[in-house]
Amino acid sequence: MKVGIYTLGCKVNAYESEYVMNLFKERGYVIAPYEDICDIYIINTCTVTNQSDSKSRKIIRSATRNNPNACIVAMGCYIEANKDNLIDGVDIYIGNKDKSKVVDLVEDYLKNKKQITNLYSDLGNKFEDMEIKTFEGRTRAFVKIQDGCENFCSYCIIPYVRGKCRSKDQAKVIEEIQALVSNGYKEIVLTGIHTGNYGRDLDTDFASLLSEIVKIDGLYRLRLSSIEITELTDKVLEIIKDNNIIADHLHIPLQAGSDKILKNMNRKYDTQSFRNKINKIRSIRPDISITTDVIVGFPGETDELFEESMSFCKEIEFAKIHVFPYSVRKGTPAAKFPNQVDGNIKKERAHRLLELSKELEKNYMNKFIGKNLEILVEQAKNDISFGHTSNYLLVKLNKIYKSEDIVIAKISKVEYPYCVVE
Repeated sequence: MKVGIYTLGCKVNAYESEYVMNLFKERGYVIAPYEDICDIYIINTCTVTNQSDSKSRKIIRSATRNNPNACIVAMGCYIEANKDNLIDGVDIYIGNKDKSKVVDLVEDYLKNKKQITNLYSDLGNKFEDMEIKTFEGRTRAFVKIQDGCENFCSYCIIPYVRGKCRSKDQAKVIEEIQALVSNGYKEIVLTGIHTGNYGRDLDTDFASLLSEIVKIDGLYRLRLSSIEITELTDKVLEIIKDNNIIADHLHIPLQAGSDKILKNMNRKYDTQSFRNKINKIRSIRPDISITTDVIVGFPGETDELFEESMSFCKEIEFAKIHVFPYSVRKGTPAAKFPNQVDGNIKKERAHRLLELSKELEKNYMNKFIGKNLEILVEQAKNDISFGHTSNYLLVKLNKIYKSEDIVIAKISKVEYPYCVVE
């Protein structure tokens, strides 16, 4: 039987979908493109914005059109957030628990033809173990080390749909990375819903985990996914300072460059503490790429406060800014805040911030013209190879290399979005 899997949203969803795909393959199912006429469709949904909700519904409905007789599984954050308003046409509903049981649930449905709804009022305190040894068509491997969030930023629905912080046993994290390295993966990406909060439920912390991972034989590059500025502790920074195996790139969400907006967002820092920590990071890694997320049009964001954010982003000189127009999430405090910002104003601000991001990105890329960098090759086509450096520059090489080759080469010019090696 053919299985099509569609993933929306974050790297955690990507990891979970990869795990599910491997489960089906182990049971003898054939993984096919989602657009094919499949016997089973799995949609791993997202609910971080209104647009995510809309796309989740659209993809679910497309499965019912592709094959009305297929078994359709909808799982993940959108389902978790809409337990009382589930979309029609789905045979199996799973939230953010029991994704590891999806094959058993599908086989139960195929046998009995009875709709299954596996949803819980509480996701519990236990991390749902998953382990992946190979990633289809990828040169970098993700390892999910943590789930859940308890930050409760005023705009964010994720703590409500992902539950409490739950961490993977440290020994299991090490074993999974060792297996991936043995299978030829040179770059490992640590991911989670609140990655830097790893271990708070296990009487350990993120720094302790990092200190063990960097000792793994054969690991060429370790990349950290999004991490909060407050979780880049002195212990974590000391490990980053002493271990070049950790990629020269950190994605640190800012969300707003205005202290008033940060306070209303219930973020755990102000602009001065953010600035101080960035300066400390750059004191130990001068050329590091620091990328970020910024929300525009948060309730109460005046033109003046938006200009504060723009100025702060220029000052920090991020290597790239991921821009998100504020999206009202029902059930969050910010949904009830006064002074909601008009949609057209959000679009205009998003456009301006994206233009700034492009300018900052080019400035950062130009710093490396004439410098030799190590490039991990990821793919090749039409006599050209592509790969990323440790600081996440996307590099184009005018020569064919094998995937996973490490090439030391001089950057000759910038052809946005590429750095080019002649």
